[in-house]
Amino acid sequence: MSKQVQEAYIVAATRTPVGKAPRGMFRNTRPDDLLAHVISSVLAQAPSLDPSAIGDVIAGCAMPEAEQGMNVARIALLLAGLPDRVPGLTVNRFCSSGLQAVALAADRIRLGEADVMLAAGVESMSMVPMMGNKVAFNPAIFEHEEYYGIAYGMGLTAEKVAERWRVSREDQDAFALQSHLRALAGTNNGEFEEEITPCNITERAADMNSRELIRSERMVSQDEGPRADTSLEALGKLRTVFAQNGSVTAGNSSQMSDGAGAVLLCSEEALKRYNLTPIGKFLGFSVAGVPPEIMGIGPKEAIPRALKQVGLSLGDMGWIELNEAFAAQTLAVIREVGLDPAIVNPLGGAIALGHPLGATGAIRTATLLHGLRRRKQKYGMVTMCIGAGMGAAGIFEAF
Repeated sequence: MSKQVQEAYIVAATRTPVGKAPRGMFRNTRPDDLLAHVISSVLAQAPSLDPSAIGDVIAGCAMPEAEQGMNVARIALLLAGLPDRVPGLTVNRFCSSGLQAVALAADRIRLGEADVMLAAGVESMSMVPMMGNKVAFNPAIFEHEEYYGIAYGMGLTAEKVAERWRVSREDQDAFALQSHLRALAGTNNGEFEEEITPCNITERAADMNSRELIRSERMVSQDEGPRADTSLEALGKLRTVFAQNGSVTAGNSSQMSDGAGAVLLCSEEALKRYNLTPIGKFLGFSVAGVPPEIMGIGPKEAIPRALKQVGLSLGDMGWIELNEAFAAQTLAVIREVGLDPAIVNPLGGAIALGHPLGATGAIRTATLLHGLRRRKQKYGMVTMCIGAGMGAAGIFEAF
């Protein structure tokens, strides 16, 4: 017998600060420890909840191997001290893995299969490089020209988008500068404080002269990526790195990063049982495919589907978090879909704040929900392009 569809409420959302990779503040911090940190932190925001009531912990990770392999969701929840009866699942949809985790967790609640779910995302690009430690494409993709895009580097797909949608180098650099300026303003105004749970970093070094192990600790509470010294002149001097006569540079691309985020979701019954106050509600999610060689345009297909699913329009959105994989693809999506640039990434995006792949969807969900509440806006969206040719979009309502 089918159960009645339930609403999926969000009662807490948090994230770590985002560190630069591979030589940033989290270079020696394991991703499973980062994930355990946000799991325990998001639960601390709902102290009346019985952790054993969690139906599942679903964590996104784009490169689930090495230090973030072995089902990092299950390992991290145990490291966080959750009861061993709580299961864990790691999911991978590349850059949308964290958002996919939120959508899957919400679906379990909406279908009546669970009353409490924890969704998260994690990525250490310091410890696990882009594309993993062993790149092994299926040789069959090189036998068919239409499959070549699967093997393209992400930067080359951005060049393809820039060319097809005529996004100039000047526009890309201007957008990159805006990302940094917005992120710096948000940091200086304290707009990230509510969503960030500070992390204590332990560092160890050997003193060869004294033969002692020197241990030091420091607390980090701000994103490492935004640069106050960025300028159009400096960005304009950077060389293109993906195509000889291209326009995509390191300065107008997202930063490689380390970080984690977590979102706690409940049914209405769980809200009453544990006396919890929701901060928002998950409304819907859509994912769509596009040709792999222009993967950056993916949100163009996912956004209309998500809006139609929930019966809303672009005009209803007060805040849109559009992941800035590259300025070229972000600008192409904004123009093609008709997004209002004023509400897209009002606190900057991945060009300034970083893009820890599988964590980004959960991180940007935290940014969106807290931002909507702070500015007293109702509806918002998290959307991004996805490697191998996809786009995803999730719609949220803030209370």
